[in-house]
Formats: sequence, structure tokens, C-alpha cells
Amino acid sequence: MSVPWFADGLRFACTRCGNCCRGAGSVRVSDAEIVRLSRRLALDDLEFRAMYTRRLRGGDVSLRETREKACVFYDPAVGCRVHSDRPLQCRSWPFWSAVVHSPERWAEEAQNCPGMNRGPRRDAGHIARTAERDGTSMGRTAQGSLRRR
Repeated sequence: MSVPWFADGLRFACTRCGNCCRGAGSVRVSDAEIVRLSRRLALDDLEFRAMYTRRLRGGDVSLRETREKACVFYDPAVGCRVHSDRPLQCRSWPFWSAVVHSPERWAEEAQNCPGMNRGPRRDAGHIARTAERDGTSMGRTAQGSLRRR
């Protein structure tokens, strides 16, 4: 087993800037996440799916985007309107497999995320476990960045 490039850990502290909530991309949601979010909004699952999700090629389900290419739950004035119930993909940022794949990839993403390389150091075990189940691909290997810009 090889030692990951991030063996000494990586630092991250979310600044709630919203950069990861805006721009091209998708936020995949599982059935369990849909149930949790629909309950939060007092909707049944079918209403929630119709109002807030879209189907991606390959069958995964994603949250919709606004005309401005922001997550449907992102509000510039307050940030994420469902922050405490946000999907795993959002919770696991920036420790996605595609982002921690190499130091170059990490550095590239850090240019758009003010919380990367700041705050508490996360140990390599935490990073590896998070990357294994990052929510970006619902079980498939993530290829490249899916992060909104």
C-alpha cells in the first residue's frame, strides 16, 4: 500500500463563501438525502423530486440549478438554505477523490476555495475515508472536478 501524498494531512475550514455552490456542475443526491430534504421542506418525496431534482445521464439524480448556474438551495444573501441537511457531496468538499488525487489537483481547486489550506489539519485517514464515499459519483470513480465554479 502506497503512502498518499497527503500523509501529513490537509487543512480546511469552510468560510461559507459559496464558491462551491455556484457554476457548472452537479450535486448528486441519494434517495435517503431526498427523503431528508423533502421532510425539511414539508414536501412529499415526489413533490421534492419534481421541484428540486433532475436526472443525469447514467441515472443519477442531481439537485437542479438556477438560471445563474447556482445550486437551487443557494441564496447569495444567506448561503445554503439547507446547510444542516446538505447532501454528502457538499459535506465532503474538498476531500473528494478527484480533488485529493494529486497535489496539483488540490492546488488547482484551492485557487477557488478560500478555506483550503487553512483551518484545522485533517488527518490522512479522515481524508481517505471521506474520499472513498464523497458522494460525487454515487459509487463510481470520480473523474475530474465536479465542483461548481
